[in-house]
Amino acid sequence: MVNWFWRRRRPVRMLRLRSRGERGDAIRVDFSELAPDVEVFLGQAAYLQLGYFETLTRLIRRTPDLDEKEALSLAAGAALAKHRGIVEIIRDRGADPTDLMEPFRKPLDQFRRKTIGARPRETMLTVHITAGMLDDFYLALASSYGETGRRAARVLRAGHDRQQITDLLAETIRGDEEMRGLLSMWARRLVGDTLLVARAALRPSRLDLEDEEKVEPVFTALVTAHSERMSALGLAA
Repeated sequence: MVNWFWRRRRPVRMLRLRSRGERGDAIRVDFSELAPDVEVFLGQAAYLQLGYFETLTRLIRRTPDLDEKEALSLAAGAALAKHRGIVEIIRDRGADPTDLMEPFRKPLDQFRRKTIGARPRETMLTVHITAGMLDDFYLALASSYGETGRRAARVLRAGHDRQQITDLLAETIRGDEEMRGLLSMWARRLVGDTLLVARAALRPSRLDLEDEEKVEPVFTALVTAHSERMSALGLAA
């Protein structure tokens, strides 16, 4: 596991996660010292959104289809707006956004390189899956940080404008049996890589049995929400 986070004592925090398919009470889990410091949370969240923007803009350059360019441009613009929103929060706290993001540049760039597909549809699915799961996770973490977390949550809850991308994916899945199989396998691979990013955000060291028991409900909810997204596309999770 890559050492992404600094060791220091942290106050007790409550992590909440609501599955997209549930509208009742959110899952509450006492993670104690497992949640990262607020600067770490903001720095990684900001760089994640910047990474989505970069991936989508590269796809725009690769595709000749104007409808696809439009779909990708909308999603890229939403990711950039979220990045700028988190950067504004960082600056309001008197910190330098570049300084907070720099520790995560190398590991998150490696994650993006690992999860970029050989075909445009695979990369579209990558953004749909990884952004969906990690946005859910960082929304859950945001409840740990008081007013700063509430501001970050408002940014992360803003529209992602990926509906046109999901429509393109769903059309491909319905009309191309071979691509359906490839995308289904690609999606299963992405889940494990994405959960590793979320798990690393909690603590850099290996979790013990007690910590694993605390983490399990949250990661179960993440996978449940992912399964709902896959079902909406016409894929089994």
